[in-house]
Amino acid sequence: MLNELSEQIHETAVEKGWWNEPIRSFPEQLVLIHSEVSEALEQFREGHEPSAYYFVDGKPEGIPTELADIIIRVLDTCAYYGIDIDSFMALKLKYNEGRSYRHGGKRL
Repeated sequence: MLNELSEQIHETAVEKGWWNEPIRSFPEQLVLIHSEVSEALEQFREGHEPSAYYFVDGKPEGIPTELADIIIRVLDTCAYYGIDIDSFMALKLKYNEGRSYRHGGKRL
């Protein structure tokens, strides 16, 4: 399911010129993902609720949009690098099911 979405997202990104030369490095991809996280935080700091969205010139904006952008960038990166994200999601979810309550003693 995510693999198919990943391929669709990547195809659109390629069509729109986001993977033209020079190809971004993996660290650059991570920074771009992080920038979307920062944009979501900025929306919150501006007083927007996590479920709130709005439109600016027809473009959706707000925290849900930034969260979608995070997922889009992650899945685009997975497709580019040939990562079978469906398999790794299943693997990680199964692993997490066996972990202890609040494993690692972290507070939050």
